[in-house]
Amino acid sequence: MNAFLSPHPEDEHKSHRAAWLRAAMLGANDGIVSTSSLMLGVLAASGNNPTAVLAAGIAGLSAGALSMAAGEYVSVSSQRDSELSDIAIEKKSLEENPEAELKELAGIYEKRGVNRALALQVAEQLHDHDAIGAHVRSELGINDKDLADPIQAAVASAVAFAAGAAVPIVAALLATQESGVWVISIVSLLALLVSGAVGAVIGGGNRAKAALRVGIGGGIAMAITFLIGHLVGASV
Repeated sequence: MNAFLSPHPEDEHKSHRAAWLRAAMLGANDGIVSTSSLMLGVLAASGNNPTAVLAAGIAGLSAGALSMAAGEYVSVSSQRDSELSDIAIEKKSLEENPEAELKELAGIYEKRGVNRALALQVAEQLHDHDAIGAHVRSELGINDKDLADPIQAAVASAVAFAAGAAVPIVAALLATQESGVWVISIVSLLALLVSGAVGAVIGGGNRAKAALRVGIGGGIAMAITFLIGHLVGASV
C-alpha cells in the first residue's frame, strides 16, 4: 500500500503530458494542414485533376512523415546529447569536489525556503541515496532516469503526421470531381476542430478556444495555398 496519500487524484494533473501531447498534436495538425493545402493548391493549378490531386496528397504524406521523423530524431538526439553532457559534468564534479557539491545542493534547497540545517540534512541524505540524480534534477531540471528517446520520438511524429495527412486523402477519394475542393476543405477543417478539442481535453485546456485556434489557422493556410495554386494555374 502506498504510504503517501494524495488529497486529490493524481491523474488530474496535466503538465506531465506536455511533451508527448505537443509532438502528437503538432504532427497530426501539420499532416492535416500541409497535405490538404498541398492538395487544394494542386487542385486549383491543375484544373481539378483528381489524379494529380491524389498523387500530391500521397506524396505529401510520404515526404511529410519522413521529414517529421528525421527532424524529430535530430532534435531529440541533440537534446539528449546535451543532457548527457550536463550529467557527465555533474558526475565529474561530484567525484572531484564532493563537499562543494553537497554545499551547493543544500544551498539550492535553502533558497527554496528550507532552513539551513534541514537543507544540509536533506542534501546529505540525497547524496547517500542518489547524488547524481539529486543534482541534475535540482540544478538542471533533468530526470536522468527518463531521458528522451530519439527513435520513439521520430516514430511517434511520423505516425501522427501520417494519420493527419490521411484525412484529406480519404476525403479526396470519397469526393466527386466537382465537389473535391469543398469535400477536402470541409473534412479537413472538421478534423482540425476535432484535433484541437481533443488536445484541449487531454491537456486540460478550453476545448472551444483550442478548436477555433487550430481551425482558423488551418483554414487560412488552405485558402492561401488554394489561391496561389489558382494564380499559378492561370498564368501557366
